[in-house]
Amino acid sequence: MSKELLNALDILQEEKGISPEVVVDALETALITAYKRNYQQAQNVEVVFDEKKGNFKIFAIKEVVDMVLDSQLEVSLEDAHKINPAYEIGDTIKFEVTPSDFGRIAAQTAKQVVMQRVREAERSIIYEEFIDYEDDLLSGVVERQDRRYVYVNLGKIEAVLTPEGQIPGETFQAHDRIQVYIERVENTTKGPQIYVSRSHPNLLKRLFEQEVPEIYDGTVEIKSIAREAGDRSKVAVYSNDPNIDPVGTCVGPRGQRVQAVVNELKNENMDIIEWNEDPAVFISNALNPAEVLDVHFVPNEKSCIVVVPDNHLSLAIGKRGQNARLAAKLTNHKIDIKSESDFAEYQLTDEYQDLFFPAEDLKEESAEDAANVAEDVPEESLVDVADEVEAIEDASENEVEAMLDNEDVSEGNYDPEDVEDVIDEFDNDSEQSYDDLVAAYDNPDLDKDID
Repeated sequence: MSKELLNALDILQEEKGISPEVVVDALETALITAYKRNYQQAQNVEVVFDEKKGNFKIFAIKEVVDMVLDSQLEVSLEDAHKINPAYEIGDTIKFEVTPSDFGRIAAQTAKQVVMQRVREAERSIIYEEFIDYEDDLLSGVVERQDRRYVYVNLGKIEAVLTPEGQIPGETFQAHDRIQVYIERVENTTKGPQIYVSRSHPNLLKRLFEQEVPEIYDGTVEIKSIAREAGDRSKVAVYSNDPNIDPVGTCVGPRGQRVQAVVNELKNENMDIIEWNEDPAVFISNALNPAEVLDVHFVPNEKSCIVVVPDNHLSLAIGKRGQNARLAAKLTNHKIDIKSESDFAEYQLTDEYQDLFFPAEDLKEESAEDAANVAEDVPEESLVDVADEVEAIEDASENEVEAMLDNEDVSEGNYDPEDVEDVIDEFDNDSEQSYDDLVAAYDNPDLDKDID
């Protein structure tokens, strides 16, 4: 039996990847359980495995005491000295208790426990292996399918392709080889459960990594992906090397690289565009093949209005709005597309003014402009203007209106005699001198529209 047991340990390690230590530990636990069930004791039992001979022995561990109260757990000091005079009270001694009739019931119990431990170890190995493949691409074989799920054999385990992960309209036959994206790996009570997908956007990323070496080594980077599985996808790429064209690299000579990805996805349309750090340029690229005239961003929002030529409006929106929808997902912006003529009319509406020129922003800009003007005016000029305004306020309302109505004075093209005539018409109590009035109206910084 010992040779058969050692051979079995080697086979389990080779075929299942289970180490002999795991199996031996399971056997020890099984034998203790079987011994307890058949002989009603196991609290002080220990199983020892001889790795060379392949034999198990069961030992009962007893404590050395003065007075024995339980012979199954204790041994007297006198009996301990018969074994070895060096034993003292409190020491433990192992006594072999391997029963000669450790028969069929014990063996069957041991078998059940061992099989349970082997299954657990096998599940753990599979889980640890496939958790490393999460967010990665694997090739599998379609085994079967029911009304909802498609079951894909990945080698050591069967994965589940959910309805959400299937490409609309795609059909499979048994033994078809397909590539799937490992969406998540769960360790359930029934063992590892692997969920795969054919519709996930990252499937595109992994497929391009397979076909384009520059993406795999990081020279060309996929910045974002927007996908409607089975119909159309947009991929934004960027080159870290200025000498490499990212779009041309992904397309490949005669379109071979991108065509390999399209074939794997059953002729799904593919738009490859160049990513740009300028959002306006990126959005314009994302709306290809439509021409974009201008992009107007809504303040403080990830939203914009895109202006296109009148004859490109339907092209920019796309069939059932697909082109605009994918561009919005790709750029992470809400996109409102308007034709050139529609936008010209839209600019005259209150909605446009409220959206792009909020009242609060206008107030802030006016206050900022006023502050900037004040900073540009010399302090002594501000003092002079204040003195002049105060002097004019001392005049009567009619006198001020008369002065302002005088075109020669208001335009600075005055004659001293004309000004003197105007001053003579003022009230004799006026404290304004001729020089003061000339200086006041000659000052360009003075606002002459005074009530």
